[in-house]
Amino acid sequence: MPEPERLLKAELREITWDQQQQVQELDKVVPVQFNPETLKVAFSNQSAGGDQRGGSAIQFVGAGNTKLSFDLWFDATVPQTDGTMVDDVRLLTKDVVYFITPKESGEQDKFIPPGVRFLWGTFLFEGIVDSVNENLEFFSEDAKPLRASISLSLSQQEIQFKFGNQAASGLPTMPSPGTEPLQQAQQGDTLQDVAGREGDPENWPAVAESNDVDNPRQLEPGTPIDARMA
Repeated sequence: MPEPERLLKAELREITWDQQQQVQELDKVVPVQFNPETLKVAFSNQSAGGDQRGGSAIQFVGAGNTKLSFDLWFDATVPQTDGTMVDDVRLLTKDVVYFITPKESGEQDKFIPPGVRFLWGTFLFEGIVDSVNENLEFFSEDAKPLRASISLSLSQQEIQFKFGNQAASGLPTMPSPGTEPLQQAQQGDTLQDVAGREGDPENWPAVAESNDVDNPRQLEPGTPIDARMA
């Protein structure tokens, strides 16, 4: 019986966006030393109002955003993939810290962090690094840290979940269910309205089931809905 294929190590790849907002990969690719144990994905909406006297209505503005958080571990006491050893774990973590270091954007006096693509198996996330928290521990006799953990937080300016293919040389050319930006319910929307914007209003029962919607006639404004999953 053949053994199951082992999951490849996660990678951080530097990316940029062209004038048409299409993603372009650059040369820097950083494989992690150990795969993360968990991934935390958070969706949020951009809202305004609702804090004035008299109870003004909350207005949802923008397209919302998605955040991805996870922890990475590094150990200088074990050989690297090429068999070499390092005597300071910061020589390994500096490649991750690179992704939060601002770079010249081409505009005068404007610096922005590089874009990053996180790819692990079928999980794909593209955005920028918001924060890097590094904990150094297990020091050598000459006070060099040998182990480290990094808490990494990434964000993108839309509500989106993508599937990737790490084993392939490129990314999928055809979108799979759930790989495009989610719709956000508008004020007064029913689930039939949301399904109708995808071209099939009669598909709302399947959309309700796939999105775990209890009341299809009363949707909270800003609720992310994937009408293509059904």
